[in-house]
Amino acid sequence: MAQGKTIAFAESCSGGLASSLVTDVAGSSAYLLGSVVSYTNQVKNKVLNVQQETLERYGAVSRETACEMAMGVRRLLGSDLGVSITGNAGPSASEGKPVGLVYIAVATEDVVYCQEHRFTSTRTENKLRIALAAISMAIDKLKEEKQKV
Repeated sequence: MAQGKTIAFAESCSGGLASSLVTDVAGSSAYLLGSVVSYTNQVKNKVLNVQQETLERYGAVSRETACEMAMGVRRLLGSDLGVSITGNAGPSASEGKPVGLVYIAVATEDVVYCQEHRFTSTRTENKLRIALAAISMAIDKLKEEKQKV
């Protein structure tokens, strides 16, 4: 990874696909520290330290949860970047949240960036697009960090 930085993922609706795509690249063990597939609220809370109040007030599919997931995985695994993905990949609405609504967050030491996305394909296609969007966002944040130096 650029600048010798490390990365860790917290994935919900993508089911570990972003991490899998990163490991398709030879040498990824030099920068990918690990991944947590936090498909349930219990794992989000107990492993990633997403506050129960956040989950109850905003739901698993929310900007707030995505930010806490990114910070949580970054702290848990000791990475420079923590990337989280939470959303509804389909095929039906859940928690009153529409199919395709996804939040992707990237946490650095100083700040957490979060983007809302709407994906409109099949569940499988959505998962791939979600994973690629998360990887792209992480790369963009690394580029921004490099420009600050």
